[in-house]
Amino acid sequence: MRAPIEWLRELTEVDPQAKGVDVAATLVRVGLEEEDILGGDVTGPLVVGRVLERTPEEQKNGKTINWCQVDVGAANGTGEPQGIVCGAHNFDAGDLVAVILPGGVLPGNFEISARKTYGHVSAGMICSAMELGLGEDHDGIIVLTEQLPADVVSGLVPGDDLIPVLGLDSETVEVNVTPDRGYCFSMRGIAREYALSAGTPFVDPADLPVAPASGPGYEVRLSDDAPVDGVPGCDRYVARVVRGIDATASSPEWMQRRLTEVGMRPISLAVDVTNYVMMLLGQPLHAFDLDTLSGAIEVRRARTGETLRTLDDVERTLDPTDLLITDGGSTPLAIAGVMGGETSEVTASTVNVLVEAAHFDPVTVARSARRHRLSTEASKRFERGVDPAVTAAAAQLAVDLLVEHGGGSADTTATDVGEPALPQPIRLDPQLPTRYIGLDYPRDEVIASLTAIGCTVTDEGESLLVAPPTWRPDLVDGPDLVEEVARVRGYDQIPSVVPRASAGRGLTHGQRARRVATRTLAATGLVEVLSYPFTSADRHDAFGYAADDARRETVRLANPLQDEAPLMRTSILDTLLDTLRRNVSRGHRDVALYEIGLVTAGGVTPLPLPPGGAKPDAQALARITDGVPAQPRHVAIAAAGAALPAGPHGPARAVEATDVVGWVRALGASLGLELQVEAAQREPFHPGRCVAVSIPGGAVVGYAGELHPKVVSRLELPERTVAAEIDLDAVVAASGAPVRPSQLSTQPVANTDVALVIDEGVPAAAVAAALRSGAGEDLESLTLFDVYRGDQVGEGRKSLAYRMTFRADRTLKTEEVSSLRDKAVAAATSATGAQQR
Repeated sequence: MRAPIEWLRELTEVDPQAKGVDVAATLVRVGLEEEDILGGDVTGPLVVGRVLERTPEEQKNGKTINWCQVDVGAANGTGEPQGIVCGAHNFDAGDLVAVILPGGVLPGNFEISARKTYGHVSAGMICSAMELGLGEDHDGIIVLTEQLPADVVSGLVPGDDLIPVLGLDSETVEVNVTPDRGYCFSMRGIAREYALSAGTPFVDPADLPVAPASGPGYEVRLSDDAPVDGVPGCDRYVARVVRGIDATASSPEWMQRRLTEVGMRPISLAVDVTNYVMMLLGQPLHAFDLDTLSGAIEVRRARTGETLRTLDDVERTLDPTDLLITDGGSTPLAIAGVMGGETSEVTASTVNVLVEAAHFDPVTVARSARRHRLSTEASKRFERGVDPAVTAAAAQLAVDLLVEHGGGSADTTATDVGEPALPQPIRLDPQLPTRYIGLDYPRDEVIASLTAIGCTVTDEGESLLVAPPTWRPDLVDGPDLVEEVARVRGYDQIPSVVPRASAGRGLTHGQRARRVATRTLAATGLVEVLSYPFTSADRHDAFGYAADDARRETVRLANPLQDEAPLMRTSILDTLLDTLRRNVSRGHRDVALYEIGLVTAGGVTPLPLPPGGAKPDAQALARITDGVPAQPRHVAIAAAGAALPAGPHGPARAVEATDVVGWVRALGASLGLELQVEAAQREPFHPGRCVAVSIPGGAVVGYAGELHPKVVSRLELPERTVAAEIDLDAVVAASGAPVRPSQLSTQPVANTDVALVIDEGVPAAAVAAALRSGAGEDLESLTLFDVYRGDQVGEGRKSLAYRMTFRADRTLKTEEVSSLRDKAVAAATSATGAQQR
């Protein structure tokens, strides 16, 4: 919201010497954040000029320019006429115009200098309203005798400074209005906050004589048959009629200037008046051409199939929840609180006007505005809450301005129907601000602060009964009032104190473990990413999930960010693979990513909603909690391209399934777990290049391997893309036992190698497990260092070469090591059918 300082001075006392930064600082103290300071960006010399000569000259391109001699008095230092080229034609010799001389600066940091153009040296510029930032009109220059009041023009002579005359030295403060402070979308609200902060008196512009709603005025019916949550869409409607106006009459210059200063474009008298009143009081208005109406105004919900062509020339299909202003209940005239329609628009031929001032339900207006993608000045105010007590005053002010500047007369009767609900009183413990804020707020200060913001406070001894003002629908409970008490004293009075951690506190085991996991994966060369946890059923099909796969069961969002992704993901790979594809498509050939995040396991159990207005009991809360699906934390990895780039060491090596398995096992090792892997089949992985990952004890916590070629093709991923996904919560839980360091031994190790031939389908993990069980306690480590497939072992067979390292509490002899090796081989032969090469 933009607040011109000169306009602000009419509603409260502002120091005559105060600049924009001073006003902004005063507003910041009560919570209105400064957005920008506008104005004051025209620097002189901008002076009055009298046109002495205007000589039209036609150019070769067909354009006609005027070579002018302009008297600027002594402003140019010589007193001689100033030669200026001007392309406008709406002036003549003898007229007073606005001239900016070389050295002056126009809005946009446009500096004026003498330069040669059209065969003349033009020493300055004769300015239009747009060039000075006074409006959008750039078709002609400003003729002061036409733009300014006669009493002002009569005192002007060539060379006089025009900056203060045109108000170009005034500043406008733009503040950011938060959703709970909708009343500050008006000069009335901004001035009230400034007066509160500065301790100055406030003049309420809504405090004006209002004609009584004596009947019979224009008939209005409130017929909302589908209120939202029991709240009617319109609870007050004021209608006033002005007859015999001149709709072509121009708005007064002061009104146009103020609308321009607040960022609005002057259009016509009726529109300017309604906009001016809205900016002053915060009450949106609408003007209907009375002669286009055939019946009573009826406020109702839309019917299925109804349409309305709005003022932006768009034919809109209406929804049954849209609240409409209709002609006799049949013809839609406007979407209530959002935008009017073309059929009843005030035009140049309008003679009689019906002024609407109404109070609409914020939720109804907000939903209609979002549904039709229409964010208007009116909807921004209604959806944040408009003061229902100012409705009649706003209509009266609009009528008075139309009569004053458009002629005609106002009907002596008026319509005011509906009864808006007043804010409910709040019972407040006067000690609550002290307990919440941590500063001492005496009882008298609490009462004075709440009274200052417009509340009616009744002291009832142990508690205060506080009735919020009608313009503060956001005040609904004690903490809201506490915030107001703190705001009035000043947020800057609340000290910033860093809390001191108690002894023995710190990160939980889960937090430490997740941090270790993140550091480990990053250290292996993976890059962490974050993706939105939303996906579609098409992704489940692309992954090849069976119809009864539990991973298809998830939560469907009622209002998704994207219609194409309405489901919560059941696997991080649902979204991580999109990130991988996006990086590859943008030129990153070698990509290795990981993400840690939540997944949704299962759907929501439907439960009847508990009644509103009261906290559910313990049983109801337990049922609601039980109905929420589990959301375990997973970690997923996806990689494509080269695992080792080409270099002096040799050619590049493509990433393989063994790489992603190694990353997973490194993750487990960092948490003190030796994760086990075993061949498995699991969508979306390649059936022959996938392993199940399990924790000690045998519970499977995830899968890793190469993605299925069909999945790679459907998702347009690079060939041989590898991936893994692990239930990180399960791994962290298994790592809860303290890790005991192994004892260091001074005894020498004894190494021996063994090569075993087995069937291709036998997992290497099974062979390793058998070797460990047969080797006994003196086996310190077992490492697979080679896998061979070829003619020497036969088709469908493979050779696994292991290095076995033994260490005992003594020096082992060769015979002992050989015996231990033979026992291990025998155990492997018995368990897997392995044959020693």
